[in-house]
Amino acid sequence: MMGPRQVEQGALFYEFSLDTHVPAEHLLRSIDRFVDLTGLRQELAPFYASTGRPSVDPELMIRMLIIGYCLGIRSERRLCDEVHLNLAYRWFCRLGLDGRVPDHSTFSKNRHGRFRDSDLLRRLFETVLARCIAEGLVGGEGFAVDGSLIRADANRQKGVESSAGLPPEAVSRAAREYLAVLDEAAFGAATPVPPKFISPADPAARWTGAHGGQAFFAYTANYLIDLDHAIIVDVEATTAIRQAEVTAAKRMIERSRERFDLYPAKLAGDSGYGSAEMLGWLVYEQGIEPHISVFDKSTRTDGTFSRADFTYDQPDDVYRCPAGRVLTTTGTRVNDGATLLYRASKFDCTPCPLKARCCPNEPRRKVPRSIYEGARDMARDIARSEEGKTSRRERKKVEMLFAHLKRILKLDRLRLRGPNGAKDEFHLAAAAQNLRKLAKIIPVPQPSPA
Repeated sequence: MMGPRQVEQGALFYEFSLDTHVPAEHLLRSIDRFVDLTGLRQELAPFYASTGRPSVDPELMIRMLIIGYCLGIRSERRLCDEVHLNLAYRWFCRLGLDGRVPDHSTFSKNRHGRFRDSDLLRRLFETVLARCIAEGLVGGEGFAVDGSLIRADANRQKGVESSAGLPPEAVSRAAREYLAVLDEAAFGAATPVPPKFISPADPAARWTGAHGGQAFFAYTANYLIDLDHAIIVDVEATTAIRQAEVTAAKRMIERSRERFDLYPAKLAGDSGYGSAEMLGWLVYEQGIEPHISVFDKSTRTDGTFSRADFTYDQPDDVYRCPAGRVLTTTGTRVNDGATLLYRASKFDCTPCPLKARCCPNEPRRKVPRSIYEGARDMARDIARSEEGKTSRRERKKVEMLFAHLKRILKLDRLRLRGPNGAKDEFHLAAAAQNLRKLAKIIPVPQPSPA
């Protein structure tokens, strides 16, 4: 039988509780346990005037941003509409049924002002990380590092050749931020090689063809994670070039030590972090085992002996060639003081029957050796061990986080421009991923039966 027609009837009184209408298994209910913004509010206090019209509650804006980044809502205009309509979002933001949702322009005004002046989003990430540490999800014994390219909000077809420089009309906020970071190792000073093209809309975005397809403008999101539960220990935005990623890795390791007293015993990474200088920094200065593939281009392809065919005698500090002859060094460093040259005697090389396979076009053979070769040997030994094989598997946890970042959180392309825009987005995304991990690992306590 067809039921009666529903007719709207006004009621004089309602008994309605948002809390009872949010499902117990809802993601925001699981996350809400770990969101404590009281400290952030105190840090923002000096950036507000003591008189004048009351501003929008900063805690409300941060909670709305957490919703957006946790649930992949990329547009702040759409985020405001969703919070206005969704009961669970209103509950998480403490708005009630009649609370007013701020206008989307409020986010932009605060982001370019108070949020960046106080480094609020960095503090938000560290607050979430501190909760992860307090819950025992960060072991601190083994870390992994990696970077991933994130497309910038810049049209690849509107790039100008770097030799021509920025056009006079490029006076945007992103252009001013680019000029401010020209001397930073993470951006302009990462390499002396200029990019092929520059984007007038976002000059700090790097023109790159690293994915093998069409080149595009991008930034790099650098993650340092703990290997126990893949908690993001630190995050850094850099230009899309390998030298900047190595610099970011050093910064993140040092910062995690200063801020949270974390002393990892090992660091896992791909060969991009396996330069001699980086391995030497890890072993000799930080005391960290390098579970990293060594970046080595010493293998020859012309059929002559490679450096690996020469045996190094550490007690005597000499190399021995395949014929058993000795190569010595004067101790003079070359290549910016990072390399020693070991040379054989001309009287040994000239009559040697292996000369055609060793140095056919030179009177004697010379072998370069990095001053960090001991750290490189240590990394090679670790790579051949079972522990090294385990680290290579665990290192994929970073790549899984980047896949989650792009596919689930929808951060495959930046929405904000400039170095500060990239930093803001990466800090919020990393905080959201850590919050989701907390909610996944630590179940919601079930109420005990009466």
